[in-house]
Amino acid sequence: MIKDKFADAIAPVGHTDEEDIGAINDILGFHIRLAHGACLRHFTETFTDLDLTQKQVSVLWLVDDYPGIAQTDLAQRLRMDRATTMAIINRLQAKHFLRRDRSPKDGRKQALFLEPAGIDMLARAKTAIGEHEAWVKSRFTDKEVRQLIELLSRIHE
Repeated sequence: MIKDKFADAIAPVGHTDEEDIGAINDILGFHIRLAHGACLRHFTETFTDLDLTQKQVSVLWLVDDYPGIAQTDLAQRLRMDRATTMAIINRLQAKHFLRRDRSPKDGRKQALFLEPAGIDMLARAKTAIGEHEAWVKSRFTDKEVRQLIELLSRIHE
């Protein structure tokens, strides 16, 4: 009985014994994983009707921002390996969202361009991203959002 009262006294505020995860609560990577999981779940729910992944949206967006971008440059900017990039581009091309052309600057490279269906899909995706971003950002002030982006960038750069 005394042990139970002691455990309640040292439990983190707002946590029950069933919720207490002990020392793992102090592991930054654990919280990053939980945050990533929550964001991924919400993204998936938001994008259900679009049938696109985060990586596919990123590819469409980057091709829209840089028409004619080389497949290799796209992979490098999105920090994806060549095989993953090729698979994504193949899927997007099969859906008639983008096309590959020979690069006018370097005939050995393939340049990527959005097709009309890709432009339409990207517009729909940007609307969904706006909803998703609003959901994520609603937990923070504008200043905290800028700070969080800066802090997370230190990890992935």
